Amino acid sequence: MDNERFERGLAKRKATLGAEYVEKNLAAADDFTRPFQEMMTEWCWGFGWGDETIDAKTRSMMNLAMIGGLGKMHEWEIHCRGALNNGVSKEEIRAIIHVVGIYCGVPQSLECFRVACKVLEEEGLL
Repeated sequence: MDNERFERGLAKRKATLGAEYVEKNLAAADDFTRPFQEMMTEWCWGFGWGDETIDAKTRSMMNLAMIGGLGKMHEWEIHCRGALNNGVSKEEIRAIIHVVGIYCGVPQSLECFRVACKVLEEEGLL
């Protein structure tokens, strides 16, 4: 493991998803899941999110479109919260969901709206 990339990834992951959420996931890791948590933090967050070519807000917007299109709604909820942390507005989330509907289908956009409404309500934005 590249410790420098892991630490950069850990910082990016905490900044987007929240330190409490990340620390809870890392603390819950056991011998079976810890290697994945470490590599995902290093690779996805240290290498991917650590590349400053794309700013965090744009990256969050891209993630919402891709994860929404894949229909991975648990991850979409987590990244919806992260997108808000990275400065994505309620209106931008709505526009992203419209794109998901156009390219991935209305049923998938309805799922994204359902989860977005839950997150936005919990954050006091609806």
